[in-house]
Amino acid sequence: MARQRRPVATAVALAAVAAAVSLALHAEAGDYGYWQTLQNLVNPPPADSPVTPEQRQGPYPLLSNPAGFDDGFVPGDYGEWQTVQLAPETGATCGNGSPYKFFVNRVPGTRNTLVYMEGGGACWDYASCSGRDGVRGARNPDGIPDDYMSIANPAARMVTPFITRVTPFDAVKTQQWNLVYVPYCTGDIYSGDRVSVYDDPDDAEEPLVWHHNGLRNNRAVVAWLKDNLPRPTQMLSAGCSAGGAGSLTNYAVLRRDLAPSYGYLLDDSGPIFEAPRGSDPEQYPQLPLQEHIRVVWGLDAPSGPLQTLAAEMPGFDLDQLGSIYPALSARFPRDRMGHAHFWQDLNYSAYSYERFFPEIENAPDQATREALLHAKWAQDTTRLTALLDGLGNVGGYFPQYRSLNESHCTTIVDFQNGDVQAQALELSDFIDSVLDGHGDVLDASEDSDAQDRDKPFNLLYWLVDHVLG
Repeated sequence: MARQRRPVATAVALAAVAAAVSLALHAEAGDYGYWQTLQNLVNPPPADSPVTPEQRQGPYPLLSNPAGFDDGFVPGDYGEWQTVQLAPETGATCGNGSPYKFFVNRVPGTRNTLVYMEGGGACWDYASCSGRDGVRGARNPDGIPDDYMSIANPAARMVTPFITRVTPFDAVKTQQWNLVYVPYCTGDIYSGDRVSVYDDPDDAEEPLVWHHNGLRNNRAVVAWLKDNLPRPTQMLSAGCSAGGAGSLTNYAVLRRDLAPSYGYLLDDSGPIFEAPRGSDPEQYPQLPLQEHIRVVWGLDAPSGPLQTLAAEMPGFDLDQLGSIYPALSARFPRDRMGHAHFWQDLNYSAYSYERFFPEIENAPDQATREALLHAKWAQDTTRLTALLDGLGNVGGYFPQYRSLNESHCTTIVDFQNGDVQAQALELSDFIDSVLDGHGDVLDASEDSDAQDRDKPFNLLYWLVDHVLG
């Protein structure tokens, strides 16, 4: 039985009135007017672009919850994180086979929508998908709890200023939008479509059956958004790490199906590097990883994930995954897109190379390991900076170092200390260029990490690394 709509709380109503006043004074495309916002408090605007019969067909259809299924969503519960359940009929499931769910925080004053994909590693064998023995794996191997976005879980709720309504220093217009938080539980950067069976190398446990189901989960989220919320006028697809990569790989079909008037993409620290099939891994270091995940995540299946991308983006080369950047640029020439990561990243670089190059995996000490990772990351990053420099509507932003999370993810916790000193730029300048700029999207990089490492001790970053993990 569907839940009854709860009365709008007084505090939420007052906040909505204040938001209506603010929107009237600082309206953007997609914002409702003052009186319409007040009316929306009583009569929440319904979906106006629901899934069509044609969209329910094909290799990756948009499948909705069956009639009568209680998804838990209350249209008028503004300003709070709501857990949205997806039925098995939608094709959605977590890696361990548990139900998939995502989270929505709605406001009455705008149609604009942020789709934020959570970060959290990747997995491609028993050790990494089970999370055993501390091997770098993927977030949420046991599925998504209902209270994932509660105040008791600050690691998710405060992961980035993009999904925080009010922050002291990091204002960004998406904080006033409808927020959609897409959690990560499949280990495949939201891109896989294969049930893999991983044997325990120690024969101590039964084989692990793992659903690399990221692409179908995203399709189910899109179907729900179309059936339950108005079509966004402005839409940002964003995420960091695995979520950044997922934002990149899903952008073409997400944008096609949600059909915003203005589309934006921000891939934070989830690069898909150039690595032509058949090339030398010493020249293209991400190639061994790409070749492995093609198999275990089912990327090359007929009518599978990669062919779906190629059908949507004629410039995408199935044998060169890094071609996704120019392919997106050409496919959506009026959209504004950006990629950012640190030169000194030791997290995504470890996922990319450590288990594929014996000299790194078996390095005699930490200093040697880090030097080898940095060298391969620099090879790939140098090539990516040159590629993005040639794409006017896709910018690249490459600061050196931040004393947080192994210099991984520029937009988590805050937007601070991601500066490119040589050009007197802050990370917020790049974000503004993507979301509000004109002309070519900003490109920026720097050569030295000396000034970054000389910055004062940051207690917040230390707490995040040592307390929240």
